[in-house]
Amino acid sequence: MYSFLRVATAIPTVKVADIDYNLERHIELIRQAEAEGVQLLVFPELSLTGYTCGDLFHQNTLLEGARQALALLCEATVDSSAMIVVGAPIEWRNHIYNCAVVLQYGEIRAYVPKVYLPNYNEFYEARWFDSGASVPADTYMEDVPFGAGQLFTLNEATVGIEICEDLWVPVPPSSVMALRGAQVIVNLSASDEVLGKHAYLRRMIEAHSGRLVAGYVYAACGFGESSTDLVFAGKGIIAENGAVCGESERFLMENQLLVRDLDIEKLQTLRRDQTTYGELPLSTGCDVTHGKYITNEMEEADEPDWESSFHRYIAPTPFVPNDEAEMSERCNEIFNIQVAGLVTRLRHINCQTAVIGISGGLDSTLALLVTVRAFDKLGWDRQRIVGITMPGFGTTRRTHDNSLGLMESLGISRREISIVPSVNQHFADLGVDSSVHDVTYENCQARERTQILMDAANQTNGIVIGTGDLSELALGWCTYNGDHMSMYAVNVSIPKTLVKYLVRWVAMTSVDERSREILLDIFDTPISPELTPPDAEGKIAQKTEDLVGPYELHDFFLYHFFRFGASPSKIYFLARKAFGDKYDNETILKWLQTFCRRFFQQQFKRSCLPDGPKVGTVSISPRGDWRMPSDASWATWKEELNTIPKS
Repeated sequence: MYSFLRVATAIPTVKVADIDYNLERHIELIRQAEAEGVQLLVFPELSLTGYTCGDLFHQNTLLEGARQALALLCEATVDSSAMIVVGAPIEWRNHIYNCAVVLQYGEIRAYVPKVYLPNYNEFYEARWFDSGASVPADTYMEDVPFGAGQLFTLNEATVGIEICEDLWVPVPPSSVMALRGAQVIVNLSASDEVLGKHAYLRRMIEAHSGRLVAGYVYAACGFGESSTDLVFAGKGIIAENGAVCGESERFLMENQLLVRDLDIEKLQTLRRDQTTYGELPLSTGCDVTHGKYITNEMEEADEPDWESSFHRYIAPTPFVPNDEAEMSERCNEIFNIQVAGLVTRLRHINCQTAVIGISGGLDSTLALLVTVRAFDKLGWDRQRIVGITMPGFGTTRRTHDNSLGLMESLGISRREISIVPSVNQHFADLGVDSSVHDVTYENCQARERTQILMDAANQTNGIVIGTGDLSELALGWCTYNGDHMSMYAVNVSIPKTLVKYLVRWVAMTSVDERSREILLDIFDTPISPELTPPDAEGKIAQKTEDLVGPYELHDFFLYHFFRFGASPSKIYFLARKAFGDKYDNETILKWLQTFCRRFFQQQFKRSCLPDGPKVGTVSISPRGDWRMPSDASWATWKEELNTIPKS
């Protein structure tokens, strides 16, 4: 369902050269994996014999024992639909190969020999094994494919196999496998532990999976390997597109199984959208198997019950990191990108001022903070920033006081212009009943404010700094030619869930105590356009998230819709996994329908956006990442949404 593939690393305890003991551990882990619904199971390098057998690999007894163990393993897995990959020494044509052996439904489906053999420090594999690079791709041993140039189709995934050292070379075999279509790479390894190596290996797997836009399943041998000169800690690492999805604990004295669900559809979408992917000619000499690959079609692996068990973390706020240090680093980078964009624009047009509407809300606050930093960077007087607060029918004392206080504490020019008289005159001219708080009532206020800002910019030889954010633009939650328009929009690719944290980050790192107090109060203020009158207590009555839905949901929908092209049903499934404890199914579906409808119907507002800096992987600029006709129909998405049960 939704093109997930359940993969696992199996790290058995071993006894060197005790094949019967090792076989029992394999069967135990296979049974455990079957209970978890694993579809692709990966054991370490030479897992059946142990990696550190040394010259025992030249003993017929050991080689024959490995063959018998494979036969018994086939008997034990005759009912298993999973693709199981184990490590064993295989003798063929007077040579011994360090192989990954692929099994399914009790049959050996392939032998994949290691290509790059280490012959340095404590590793002298060339003493015992031959490289698989010299084996033609169309070679068979007893009717079973034998060679490094093999791929495997499993359900909707294509799998490639490499072994340990293969990953560490300048052009790993997996690079070619990925270009040949493999979305998942498995690595059977026996990496030893030395100071700093594990951290380097982890970074390498992360980076390699990102460069290949692939899943990477790495299993390395552990407890029981010889400690004569080396220590093996047992490492299971599963990565996807540049991020580690799961990692087993090292130095355990027991079997380990690490299970994760890879998103094959996501990887395919990313590769399809990355137009340079696959353009490298495979005749350039980088193909270690001479450009020839065979593809083995595996049987369909049984689907797990994704509803009852899902081994994948789905971040409810994909734009906002969980880690505080990472959050600070990201805020710093985003803020500097915004500032750099505005600095470039201000210098290019040689304007005298920057005019910005200050409402006491999050978006205008962030835009003001960016503008202040840009002026400081240019060495310009902050008094050349013209902040205008424009109270209207819905303005509360809290936001009014915060807007004035923030402008004062930051040392910018401060103006207050009430829009009430001009909007009332406008209502009279149009014959609008001001007691009816409809879209006309609201949009008249928004457009009046924009008119004031534009004219003030003309008056002071400046430009209007836009305040609208990515989430509002995705939903069309802005007034056309009102807050929708500016000369430069610094928040245009910042989602609402991230705007809050950027404001808090600046408050905690870059301002004086008085400004910090105001910023933190703004952080805690309910999100509202304040276009309808306050309640009887003078508090905000018009709360945006009550009307259009929670921004954390909409940002989640936007991320998966835009970044990975996910269908409505898949987004709904992922949202239930991410927010199951916070929102019921009916609520998630309701706001997902709202998101899809508004995203399509409001495209015309995005088609004429002002310039603004791109800061992340999700951007809806009509000149860059998102080009969509304003009259595109959402009928197909609506039809799929209608098939989703409401509870």
